[in-house]
Amino acid sequence: MSSTDMNTAHTSKRTDISPVWIVPLIALLVGGWMLYQYLSSRGPEITLILPDASGLHEGKTQIKAKNVQVGTITEIQLSEDYHHIIAKAQIDKEAKRMLKEDTQFWIVKPHVGADGISGLDTLLSGSYIEIKPGLADDHKYEFNVRDQRPITGPDSKGRRIVLAHKEANILDVGQPVLHHGLTVGRVEKTRFDSDNAMAYFTLFVFAPYDKLLYERSEFWVSSGVELEMSADGFDLRIGSLETMLTGGVSFDVPEGVDAGTRLDEEGREFRLYESYEAVLEHQFDDFLEYVLLFEDSVRGLKAGAPVEYRGIRIGTVERVPLHFQLDPQGKIDNQIPVLIRLEVERISQAFRETDKEEFAKRFQYQLSQGLRGTLKTGSLITGALYVDLNFYEDEPEYVASTFEGFEVIPVVGGSLSQIQKQLSDFLSKLNGLELEKTVASLNSTLANTSKLMSSAKNVTDDLDEILSQPSAKEIPGELNASLEQLKKTLQGLDENSELYHQLTRTLTKLERVLNEVSPAVRTFNEQPNSIIFGKDGQADPVPAKGN
Repeated sequence: MSSTDMNTAHTSKRTDISPVWIVPLIALLVGGWMLYQYLSSRGPEITLILPDASGLHEGKTQIKAKNVQVGTITEIQLSEDYHHIIAKAQIDKEAKRMLKEDTQFWIVKPHVGADGISGLDTLLSGSYIEIKPGLADDHKYEFNVRDQRPITGPDSKGRRIVLAHKEANILDVGQPVLHHGLTVGRVEKTRFDSDNAMAYFTLFVFAPYDKLLYERSEFWVSSGVELEMSADGFDLRIGSLETMLTGGVSFDVPEGVDAGTRLDEEGREFRLYESYEAVLEHQFDDFLEYVLLFEDSVRGLKAGAPVEYRGIRIGTVERVPLHFQLDPQGKIDNQIPVLIRLEVERISQAFRETDKEEFAKRFQYQLSQGLRGTLKTGSLITGALYVDLNFYEDEPEYVASTFEGFEVIPVVGGSLSQIQKQLSDFLSKLNGLELEKTVASLNSTLANTSKLMSSAKNVTDDLDEILSQPSAKEIPGELNASLEQLKKTLQGLDENSELYHQLTRTLTKLERVLNEVSPAVRTFNEQPNSIIFGKDGQADPVPAKGN
């Protein structure tokens, strides 16, 4: 071998892979598999909009469905206008089917409200977000989160209605909706419209109780304990335990009102009343307004007080007073105007068949017949007054008049004024009596009576003195002796005794003498002159009748 060959290197290619690369390759494959598994098992990311981030933490706050974790909050940030919170949440792949257009989210935290107490377990575990799956067909990945659990879910069956009222705090979310004391729904939402200054409350009535809703159903606030002081006295009503704690709203068709057809309209608006009594008052929309000018005190007379006729309510007091009236000198008039309304439908069937104009004519005729108004006390405890209409005799003739465009009903003094008048009349009659002569005659009679009593006392004293003498005391003994002697004398008149026979012979002779004397006495009675001229048996001659 030459030196040239020895100095030349020979190279060749190797086609096998070095074992050093096996480990990184395996790691890459495992990582890729894990990435694939992670990406394939990862659910969608959703956006949650909240009013604030109270109780939320990135990477910790969980999203649960029926207490099963289905996601986690991954990011929390402010919106661009700082108006709300935008939170990002990672949802599990299996929970993706829950994300529908009607899916609901709300924060679960300790809560005490009209709908009860909830979320006490979060005092230790912290707040979390609850999800209620929707039933819509389309998916959605951005949601508004509520502050508390919604009253109804997408699968809740029933009907929603809206109530309108001027007060925004009269109802609250979660309060019960009652029908004859049974909870049939809940207050779902409240809002206030500043344009017309009205509050609107959305109620949800659960099926099958939504069948109890009719076109003429009425709604009123139901308080747990209602104490009302009126002209009728005290009225205490106690509801269920829930309404005592939270209150609520009741509905029904008032008695005597046609219910109409069953409600099939969603979101129908109704008026909300303060009480059932206000509902009943609302039935009488056909009325006439009158003014009464009282000179008595109207303390205790309130708007809403009844107007009655002999105990039957026929109207309502509207304003007390209507306003004060000034005379030309600027002095307040002593008459206080009270505005009332007479509700035609409350009065007899004869009036119900007429219109308001005909009713006004008939009522004016009653005024001409002596119908007058007066104030009466409805309750001695509360001092509440009411207006009473009745017929009064000896009242001045009715003269039609108006006050501020309202026809005036004449009035008479109230019960207190009548008592004062009667007392005044009694005192006037008492002053008209001739009391001085009456008192003088009475004094004379008393003096004579005193003298008579003095004389009677003297007679009694004299009688006592006579009876006290010894001879007077012997009178009973002598009287008893006389009675004994009389007894012995009567015993001597026995039919076998000599005295009895002598008395019998004497009576026989006396009878004979009387028989003999009897004709002479009869003749003397008939002819008194027979003692002188003797008895003449012939009749007196009668003169003959001339020819």
